[in-house]
Amino acid sequence: MARGMPVTIGGIHFPRKGDALEHLRMMLWRYSPGDRVAEDDAAFLKAALPRHPEADEKIGAGVDHFLVRSDEYGKQCFWVVRTDSTTNRFSYKSLV
Repeated sequence: MARGMPVTIGGIHFPRKGDALEHLRMMLWRYSPGDRVAEDDAAFLKAALPRHPEADEKIGAGVDHFLVRSDEYGKQCFWVVRTDSTTNRFSYKSLV
């Protein structure tokens, strides 16, 4: 049986990618749409965001903070609020 691929994000080691995804999923669902992400969770997201395949586009001018909002399909997701006040949504599944 194949072993899972370990992942380390923001100093937190996960034995498998699936464990990292579950951590992010649980983080997302701790919040309601419109909530600002707490500083400890935001630090983790800030460490994970460079792993996104479109990281440069998502980060843009720089990260100010993160929100949880709904996307155009009504699904809850993370949004980055940049230092220039622009926003962009991203899927936590793209961070691992």
